[in-house]
Amino acid sequence: MPTSAFVRYLSEDLFSLSRNRLLFVLLAFAAVMIFTGIGLRSPWPADEPRFAEVAREMVASGQWLIPMRGGEFYPDKPPVFMWGIALFYWLTGSLKVAFLLPNALCSLLTLGLVFDLGARLWNQRTGTLAVLLLMLAPQFLIQAQKAQIDAMVACWITVACYGLIRHFFTGPAWGWYFVAWTFMGLGIITKGVGFLPAFMFVPILVLGLRDRQLFSGTLTWRCALGPIVMLAVVAAWLIPMVLYVNNLGTEEAIAYRNNILFKQTGERYADSWGHIQPWHYYLTSVIPSLWFPLPLLLLALVRPVKEAIRRRPVILVLLAWVALVVVFFSISPGKRGVYLLPALPMFALSLAPALSTQRPAQWFPPVLTGLHLLLAIALMTVGVMAWNDHPGLVEKVSDYSQDPARLHEAGTLVFSIGLVWLASLALLWRTYALGRFFIALMTSWLIYTTWGYHILEPLRTPRNVLAAAEQGVPSDAQLGMIDFKEQFILFSRLDFTHFSYFSNGEQEERNAWLWMGETADSYLIVEEDDNFQCFTKEDAIFLGIAHRDSYLLLSDEHRNSSCAPPDKAEWFTTPAPGAWQN
Repeated sequence: MPTSAFVRYLSEDLFSLSRNRLLFVLLAFAAVMIFTGIGLRSPWPADEPRFAEVAREMVASGQWLIPMRGGEFYPDKPPVFMWGIALFYWLTGSLKVAFLLPNALCSLLTLGLVFDLGARLWNQRTGTLAVLLLMLAPQFLIQAQKAQIDAMVACWITVACYGLIRHFFTGPAWGWYFVAWTFMGLGIITKGVGFLPAFMFVPILVLGLRDRQLFSGTLTWRCALGPIVMLAVVAAWLIPMVLYVNNLGTEEAIAYRNNILFKQTGERYADSWGHIQPWHYYLTSVIPSLWFPLPLLLLALVRPVKEAIRRRPVILVLLAWVALVVVFFSISPGKRGVYLLPALPMFALSLAPALSTQRPAQWFPPVLTGLHLLLAIALMTVGVMAWNDHPGLVEKVSDYSQDPARLHEAGTLVFSIGLVWLASLALLWRTYALGRFFIALMTSWLIYTTWGYHILEPLRTPRNVLAAAEQGVPSDAQLGMIDFKEQFILFSRLDFTHFSYFSNGEQEERNAWLWMGETADSYLIVEEDDNFQCFTKEDAIFLGIAHRDSYLLLSDEHRNSSCAPPDKAEWFTTPAPGAWQN
C-alpha cells in the first residue's frame, strides 16, 4: 500500500473512534512527546533554576504565601507557578522531576480543550487537526517542557477562552462563563496577563451590534458579574499577602508588596527596563519562526478561511482576539517571544476548520518541501562543521566548555537530526507535505529531549565549578558568591551564602569581605573578569566555566587587609539543599 494511502486509511480509522477515545489517543501521543525527557535534565538558566529554588525553599521552610529565593523575598512574579513545582516536589521528593511537571500537565490540558472546542464547534476531524497544528508550532512543545511561567498562564488563558466560547457560541452556558472569569483571575496571580481573554469581548460586541440575534440570551446584564468573579480570585491571594506584609512591617516586606503590585505590572508594561525590541518584533521575528509553519499555512488558506468565517463567525472572533493580543504586547517596549504563547492555541484552532475541508493553495506543498530540504541540509552542514572544529562554532561552544569532544558530540547530534529530516523527506515523499513536516519535527523532538539533554546537561549546569570548589575546601566549609545565580544554590553540597540580590556590586563585595572575616572556613566563588577592591585574585584557584563565565575560588588569604565597611551588613546563608536530584 502506498504511504499516502496508508496515512489516509489510518486517519479515517482514527476519526471513526468515539470522541472520548479519540481524545485519549491524542493525549496519549502528546504525553509521549511532552513527558519524554522529564527527569533527564536539571533546571537550566535563565528562569528555571530561580523558580525551582523558590519551590524548594517553600517545601523546606513551610512558608508558601510569599516566594523566597536564597532567604530573600522574590518579588518578580506571583507564587502560583512556584506552588505547582513545590507541590510536585513535596509529592515526589525529586526536584529534577517536579520542576517540569506543572507545565507538562498544563500543556496536556490546553491540547484537550482545543480538541474539545474543535469537536463541539465543528467535528472530531477539526478538533484533531487543531491539536496537531498546535503541536506543530515549535513554541508549544518548547514551552511545554520548560519551567517558565508562560505555559501555565497560557493554559489558564485557554481555559478562559474555552469558557467564553462555550457560552457565546454553544450556550448559553453561564457556568462556563464564570469559569472563564475564574481562570482569568488565576492567570493574573500567575503572571499578571490573565485578563487577556477579556479582549474577546471586542469582536463579540462588534458582531452583537451587527446582529442582535446572534448572542441573544448570552450577552445580558449577567455578563457584568464576570469581572467580580475574577477580582474575587485575585483577592484570595492578594488580601492574605497584604495582611502578612503589613503584619511583618519590615522594609523588605513593604518593598516586596510594592514591587509585585506596581513595578512588575503597569511599570513593566508601560516603561519596561529589559528585553527592549521594536514594535514589529513579534510580526517579523517571533511568529514567523516560533509559530512556523502556521503563518505560512494561513496565507495558503486565505480563501477557505474567509469561507469558514462566513459560515461560523467564531473564527473571526478567534483571529481578532489573536490580533488584539499581538497588538497588546507589541505596544510595550519590552518584548519576549514567550509572551505570545497564550494566543497560539486559538490561532491553531482558527485554522483547523478550513484545513479539515480544503487543501492549502498549490504553492504551499512545494514551498514547505523546499524548506524541509533546506533545513535538513543546514543541520547536516552544521554537524560537519562541528566535526571539523569550525572556528565560529568552537568560539560559541567555548562559552560553555573548552573540551573539543563536547563540540564533536553536539555536531553528531545536529547531523543526526538533519539526517532525520532528510530521511523523512525521502521515505515519505508521497505523503502530504504537512504530515512529513510533522513526523520529522516530532522525531527530532524525541531525539533532542533524550540524547540532546544528555549532551547539554553538563554544559548548562555549574556541577564542574562546584565540584572543583568542594574538592579544594574542608568538608564543613561554607561557600559564598558575589552576584549569585540560583543554580549554584541548587547544586551546592555545602552551605551557600549570597550577599543580597538587591544590593549593588560594591555593597556585595564589602559584605563578602566582612562575611569572610567573621566566618571560619569560608570561601568565595567569583567571576574571573570581575574587578575587586577588597580582594586580590592573585594565585586564586581556577574552577572552570559555567553560565558562559569563568570562575575563581578565593580564600581568606585573598582578602585585602582593609576594606570600607558596607552600608548595611547583609548576607543570607542557605543550608546545603542535599540530594534533591534523587
